[in-house]
Amino acid sequence: MQNIDVVALCGSLRSASLNRRVIRLAQEVMPAHMAIEELDWRAVPVLDADDLARGFPAPVAALRERIRAADAVLIATPEYNFSIPGGLKNLIDWLSRGDDQPFNEKPVAIVTASPGPVGGARVQYDLRKVLLFMNAMPLAKPEVFIGGAAAKFDADTGACTDAATRDFVAKQMAALARWVQVVQRMHGAA
Repeated sequence: MQNIDVVALCGSLRSASLNRRVIRLAQEVMPAHMAIEELDWRAVPVLDADDLARGFPAPVAALRERIRAADAVLIATPEYNFSIPGGLKNLIDWLSRGDDQPFNEKPVAIVTASPGPVGGARVQYDLRKVLLFMNAMPLAKPEVFIGGAAAKFDADTGACTDAATRDFVAKQMAALARWVQVVQRMHGAA
């Protein structure tokens, strides 16, 4: 079976973010032929058309190339004010610039975790709209919304303590592996 290279973007920069814990959980439960690397985007500046006119800043250029080289992207994000966190939206705006933007026809899985009961549903739908505009290939199902997430991860270790959450994320990672293969077949690459 072909190895699947996935890059992950966390919508929160906080080191103890629930969504960063979800990325670690995905790394634990992913299929054996998958690898997930979380990308650090702290150095990405606020999008400025004057900066863009001079070319992509080095952190943006590096992220664009790493995403382009990956087979898929996993986005784990909180919901801020019923939508996409500003920093993540800024990152996506940078990445989307240019005819060669790296999300074009790229399989993407979205997972959201929130201390609240809805689990980030609203951010997922806004993020899907943005990704579809960029011609990405978002995984439709299973959708994973982790509500009450603070109680599902150990406060000290960050490990997931909820069997149902582990199962949901494992199923999504297996579905992402299958989705990558489907998208590759659609493009004659497999």
